[in-house]
Amino acid sequence: MAAETLIVVPTYNERENLPHLVRRLMAQPVELDLLVVDDNSPDGTGQLADELAAAHPQVHVLHRSQKDGLGRAYLAGFEWALARRYEFIFEMDADFSHNPSDIPRFLDAARKENADLVLGSRYRDGIRVINWPLNRLLLSITAAKYVQIITGMPVTDPTGGFKCFRRETLLAIAPETVRSNGYSFQIELTHRVWRRGMKVCEVPIIFTDRFQGTSKISREIVREALWMVWKLWLENGLRRHPAPRQN
Repeated sequence: MAAETLIVVPTYNERENLPHLVRRLMAQPVELDLLVVDDNSPDGTGQLADELAAAHPQVHVLHRSQKDGLGRAYLAGFEWALARRYEFIFEMDADFSHNPSDIPRFLDAARKENADLVLGSRYRDGIRVINWPLNRLLLSITAAKYVQIITGMPVTDPTGGFKCFRRETLLAIAPETVRSNGYSFQIELTHRVWRRGMKVCEVPIIFTDRFQGTSKISREIVREALWMVWKLWLENGLRRHPAPRQN
């Protein structure tokens, strides 16, 4: 295995986007691999991913039997990555809401800041969101403030899904024990890193909502996130700061 960076991309009915995403990722000025985690997409995304993998040795495919939520797809991807000893493991959407050209900036931040987790923030030093209706933007901003107030975690975009973990970070937070999905999955992963006193670095990004396909957010995802932050606060011993480091 030559590349030390793996981009984990869950897919469900992303046939239109996947070939373009592969081209963009393969054009980046850093060496990387791509893992497509497909949840048995009825539009044939999984078959197309296999064809792309046959043409590009950097592309790998993990097939899952059914749609089981974004969190479960990422956890399967993390398990695959950790078994192959990648050093930097990314979460990234397939719909170009996350810009592949930002990947080198994440890696630079991880190395120069010695960060355990690098987050792509839509709200650091201003709002950088394109193609969202006002109500969706207000929901996201309000959710970020809600998380900050309840947990004390000083992250401007805790529900964001563009992330770069170091290998040792994922091993430390035991992602296989995470049970949440959607927004709450993203919040929980970041909170587990932060409450252990590990370094979280935010990189400003421009977030562009999908122009092809449909958004997969639901009311259930939002409800889960509302109660999850209280659970995280309890798990952190009612603290709004990281727990004391254990020697």
